[in-house]
Amino acid sequence: MRIGIDLGGTKIEGIAIDDDGGVRLRRRVPSPRDSYADTLTAVVDLVRDIEHEVGARGTVGVGIPGAISSATGLVKNANSTWLIGRPLGDDLPRRLDRPVRFANDANCFALSEAVDGAAAGADVVFGVIVGTGTGGGIVVNRRVVEGANAIAGEWGHNPLPAPRDGEWPGPPCYCGRTGCIETFLSGPALQRDYAEELRRRAVPETHERKTARDIATYAHAGEPIASAALARYEERMARALGSVINVVDPQVIVLGGGLSNIDRLYESVPKLWAPYVFSDTVTTRLVRAAHGDSSGVRGAAWLWD
Repeated sequence: MRIGIDLGGTKIEGIAIDDDGGVRLRRRVPSPRDSYADTLTAVVDLVRDIEHEVGARGTVGVGIPGAISSATGLVKNANSTWLIGRPLGDDLPRRLDRPVRFANDANCFALSEAVDGAAAGADVVFGVIVGTGTGGGIVVNRRVVEGANAIAGEWGHNPLPAPRDGEWPGPPCYCGRTGCIETFLSGPALQRDYAEELRRRAVPETHERKTARDIATYAHAGEPIASAALARYEERMARALGSVINVVDPQVIVLGGGLSNIDRLYESVPKLWAPYVFSDTVTTRLVRAAHGDSSGVRGAAWLWD
C-alpha cells in the first residue's frame, strides 16, 4: 500500500492507493497555519489514522509547496512560509519511523498524470498548475526530474518570454523579481488584467471583483472586455509554453489548477504557440488533468512507484 500526503496551505490531504492505483481511503484535515510543530503532528496523525483504518502499513510520499534544499536539507521556496527553513525531511521520517519521499506539489501533480492520468504512456510530461500561483513539474519515464537545485520545472518564476508593450518590466512577484510568468498566468493575474482593462475603458466596476471563472464565462458569452483579457491570457500562455517545448520537448503538457477548467485553452493555445517553438511542426499535446484536484496527493503516493 502507498500513502500519499498533499501538504497544502489550507488543508492536508491523505490517500491510500493499491498497486493498480485503486483508492482504498482518502482523508482531509485542516492545515494548522503558521505552526510548523502542529503541521508536523497533523501529518503524522493523518498517516497513522489511515493505516489504522485500512489495517496495513504503507510507504509514505509527501508533496510540499516548495522543495527541500539539497544544500541545507531544509524546506525552501514554500508559500506556506511556516515551513521555510524547517528540517521536515528529517523530522517526518523520524516521527513516522520509516523513510519518506518528498517532492514539490507540482511535481507530484505531473507524476500522477504521467503514471495513470491524462499523459499515461508518454515518456516526457510537463505538468502545469495554473491557479492562485503558477507551478510546473517534469516527469521522464514515470520519474520526477528534480534537478541539481531541486527546482526543475519552476517555469512560473522565469520572465514571460517575448514581452509586448506594457509587459516589461512587469508586475512585481512575491519572489522579489518582476515580470514572472506567474504574474501573468495565475488566476489573480487574469483578474488584474481584466480590472485594468475596465479602468482603461472607463467602465464602472462593481464592488465585487470578478473571478477568473467569471471572466471566462463572460468571454464565452461574447463580452468584449472579458474576451480581450482571455485572448491575451491565451497568447501569453502560448509564449510561456513555447519556451518549455523548446527546452524540454514534452510529448504532453497537462494543465491543472482552477484555470485548467477553461475549455477554450486546449484549442486556442496550441494554435498560438507555433511561432515560439523552434520546429517545423509541433506535436506536443495540451490536455486537461484526468484526476483533477486529486492529482497532487496521488502523485505523492506514486513517489514510491
